[in-house]
Amino acid sequence: MAKDGNDNESLSLFEAYRERQKDMASAPGNGLFLEPLAARMRPRTLEEYVGQRHLIGPGRVLRRLLDCDRLPSMILWGPPGTGKTSLARLMSASAKGHFIALSAVTAGVAEVRKVVAEAKGRWNLTRVRTVLFLDEIHRFSKSQQDVILPHVEDGTITLVGATTENPSFQVVGPLLSRCRVFTLYALSEEEITVLLKRALQDEERGLGKLSVIASSEVLSALASACGGDARSALNALEEACNSLTPDGQGRLCLTLEHVAETLGKKAAHHYRAGEGHYDIISALIKSIRGSDPDAALYWLARLLDGGEDPLFIARRLVILASEDVGLADSQGISVAIAAQQAVHFVGMPEGYYPLAHAALYLALAPKSNSVGMSYERAMDAVRSDPGAPVPLHLRNAPTKLMEQLGYGRGYRYAHDYPEHFARQNYLPDSLQGQRFYKPGSLGMERKLALWLAHLRGEDK
Repeated sequence: MAKDGNDNESLSLFEAYRERQKDMASAPGNGLFLEPLAARMRPRTLEEYVGQRHLIGPGRVLRRLLDCDRLPSMILWGPPGTGKTSLARLMSASAKGHFIALSAVTAGVAEVRKVVAEAKGRWNLTRVRTVLFLDEIHRFSKSQQDVILPHVEDGTITLVGATTENPSFQVVGPLLSRCRVFTLYALSEEEITVLLKRALQDEERGLGKLSVIASSEVLSALASACGGDARSALNALEEACNSLTPDGQGRLCLTLEHVAETLGKKAAHHYRAGEGHYDIISALIKSIRGSDPDAALYWLARLLDGGEDPLFIARRLVILASEDVGLADSQGISVAIAAQQAVHFVGMPEGYYPLAHAALYLALAPKSNSVGMSYERAMDAVRSDPGAPVPLHLRNAPTKLMEQLGYGRGYRYAHDYPEHFARQNYLPDSLQGQRFYKPGSLGMERKLALWLAHLRGEDK
């Protein structure tokens, strides 16, 4: 069946698009698209490296070390996609070292020992140092990390470890003490946009041969959606561009709709294990303690969106209700307990209602830490004199002998006295006059403080 003019024109547009894809596939270094865009676009020099100016900017610590041809063993700690691997490769090249990359996910002790043996031979023959880049170093067990230790110490290898987890918790102390820790930060939206533009323009390693048209608004949206992760942004860009079809004029135009379809639901930047887990719950607690309801809601949403166990959040709110709100508003702990029970009963996703209810209530409540502080003062007294005897008048006397010994003698039953209060000593003799509880001045506790002063006769 013959095609009309429009069909022929449409067909030619798609043919032109396929030709451009073939050109890209045959371009040097593209590896027929087997290598992801983020890997193809790795910086080749420190000048091409984007981000982490606090480390490699002019006059900064890592740049100074490299300029002096000194590459110490180090741990690069930062979120995914911040350039840890790229930086390790560039530093190794700058220091004229032999670069070997291993992943702690797949490598073991045998591979490390092989690298060490080769490093010794290489140094003896050529005086070239070996830089071992160990990605995901936190995945190595304590015993595996101990294998590396002596070879880092004697300089056989220069270790560059990369981790997304806090090395204070994940790297053994002896190894950590022999490495400098450098912190990498998530890239800014502007920095990721620079990388995206570079990838769209680069005809050798990037997507330049496709001649994709993308506005600054689209690239900014993609950069923002990837949360500082350059790898995620570049690979999303490649996926989006490879799925484009020409418009009526034969152009490949990347739109906000294409970006949204490619990204789907933005991955939550929260980890249910590791430091990120503790950082965000800490931010929630401190926001509530600081009486900031907006921040409390934000961090609560981050936790839930990241897949945090809602009952874990509820438990922390119950603790906070006594620790930070306390007697200033004793309803706080009731609200927190009710939220825990409601989440357990209702489940998710509707469970965010009672959690948000409790978080807002506690954030807006008057604050007092008198419960915990008072308990700590009492515990200090217990530790200083753990065997202080109970005063005789406070002891029960279930036997005749105990009665004869004075157990319970002179005890005043509080309900027999005005205001249901009987003045007498309730502490061991060695602690008479001690004041463990020091009331706060806000909310209900202000009234409790006045009542206590009245009972003690301190309001006269």
